[in-house]
Amino acid sequence: MVRASDVLYYLVHPQELRSIAQWKVWHTPIHERQPEKETLSEKICFHFLDLTSRSFSAVIQELHPELLMPITIFYLILRGLDTVEDDTSIPAKTKEPVLRNFRDVLEQDGWSFDGNRPEEKDRELLVQFAHVVTEFKKLKPEYREVLKDITGKMGNGMADFCNNAEFNELGVNKVKEYDLYCYYVAGVVGEGLTRLFVISGFGNPKLLERTDLHYSMGLFLQKINIIRDVREDADDHRRFWPREIWSKYVDEWDDLFKPENRQAALNCSSEMVLNALEHVDQCLFYLAGIKEQSVFNFCAIPQSMAIATLELCFRNPVMFDRNIKITKGQACRLMIESTQNLQVLCESYRLYVRKILRKNTPRDPNFLKISLACGKIEKFIESIFPSQRPEDLQKRQSKAVEKLDSKKAAEDAEARRDTFYLMLAVFTTLSVLSLLMVGVAYFMGARFDVAYHELKKGNFKPPAGSGMDDLIHKYDHGEL
Repeated sequence: MVRASDVLYYLVHPQELRSIAQWKVWHTPIHERQPEKETLSEKICFHFLDLTSRSFSAVIQELHPELLMPITIFYLILRGLDTVEDDTSIPAKTKEPVLRNFRDVLEQDGWSFDGNRPEEKDRELLVQFAHVVTEFKKLKPEYREVLKDITGKMGNGMADFCNNAEFNELGVNKVKEYDLYCYYVAGVVGEGLTRLFVISGFGNPKLLERTDLHYSMGLFLQKINIIRDVREDADDHRRFWPREIWSKYVDEWDDLFKPENRQAALNCSSEMVLNALEHVDQCLFYLAGIKEQSVFNFCAIPQSMAIATLELCFRNPVMFDRNIKITKGQACRLMIESTQNLQVLCESYRLYVRKILRKNTPRDPNFLKISLACGKIEKFIESIFPSQRPEDLQKRQSKAVEKLDSKKAAEDAEARRDTFYLMLAVFTTLSVLSLLMVGVAYFMGARFDVAYHELKKGNFKPPAGSGMDDLIHKYDHGEL
């Protein structure tokens, strides 16, 4: 049901309503599912994909058929892991073996898990996980190997953090721990996806050699989620912002959410944003190695939404009161831009980086570092898509010369027109004044008829003395 607030918002922001209409009406998927050819377990897997993901479901279902099921199953496996790890109602002694052995249950027909609390939103996925196992076994051996390996890494990493008493009580302590946590829950996902892309032939094999690139892809997305969800996580008694950062601004974690500490909280969030910005250039570099359009879309859409969300969170006090997110109109515009090419995506990144720069304030202790980080991103974009290419510069110069010549010609024509109108004005003024003077002289008794006849005779000087009176009487008309 459409809310009145949404109607009012889109009346004030018609360009966002236009983006929604463009995406809904004009977007044509590169590849489409064929539900009529799917098995029951495949349909159930796509059903859970729709239920568990608002942002990834659509782009996954538009992937090339070669990667459609592998990545769908990969996502559901990781969502299942995350559902176990996030549920604080599950005791550690129960949670740990499930996480560590999750890679093995992928081979067990009929495996399911019902240990989540009833209100856990993705509980049903684990209850019916047997369908995921069924489809996992149908994948190519090379894909199954990747999925099992990444599931094992993520499950063991999550279990290590679950067994960390300090982490459970106090949250993340050091920035290095923060990066490690993000790696286990998202960085390894980037590794797994990269391996799938390369195996399928849709990714440059060099991407496997540059581990820092797919590492940054995962960490950037996860760090944005952690920054945005700070209020929600705090309400669930979870602390993912590293103590090494927030302790610079407040004494206790809960102080971040007190209104009297809002300025300190904003400065703290700025340092978290700065930490995330360090991954942006590597994310763009990674995307340059993707060869297939649907795979590019799959990678680019979450990244563009992440940079938009980061800009929304930057120095936004509302994030400490409630969860915030970009609007549907903004999301549709980002999807339109992200499904074209890397250059368009880079321009979108440049736009949001400049918005962050505009919101940056000298009162923030991280002001200079954030400015430098944004400058580094713009410099990187400029290095791969120069705004002043030689041929473009030459065209601009020739256009500038043509424009200058046309401007000079227009100025000359305008000068001639001005001169003409000025002369016309002077002539008209003199003519009017002359007529006025003649008229006044005539009414005052001037004899223009005498002057006319004398001029015809060649007398240009008036006669001296009484000769003037005689001359006037000569031309008088006695009969009048």
